[in-house]
Amino acid sequence: MADAKKRVAVIEDDRFLSTLIKTRLEREGLEVVQCFDGEQAVAWLRNNKPDALILDLIMPKMSGFDVLEAMSMDPQMNTIPVIVLSNLAQESDVEKAKRYGAKEYFVKVRISIDAVASRVKALLDGK
Repeated sequence: MADAKKRVAVIEDDRFLSTLIKTRLEREGLEVVQCFDGEQAVAWLRNNKPDALILDLIMPKMSGFDVLEAMSMDPQMNTIPVIVLSNLAQESDVEKAKRYGAKEYFVKVRISIDAVASRVKALLDGK
């Protein structure tokens, strides 16, 4: 019997970038769910537990920081590994995201989709 596909949530309001990431991760054999704002993401996360998630910080309705804070206070969500992918490059933003539990933090203009996919796979493989 084949292993169930690992599921990754991509929480990104830029639909083009979200779809690029989704397509790349699906090539790695992962199941990908997309959410396009923080409110939608938290509602989805309350009923589903992905193996990892990629999170933007600047989004409508609810910021990525608010999503991280909600996740950190919920025992059903606080164990999900989070990779932040944001345009915010200040050290204070990185520190805040990591304080709320982000495992990785990538600045969009400095990283490739392939690098993000590699890091997601490594996280899912426990590395």
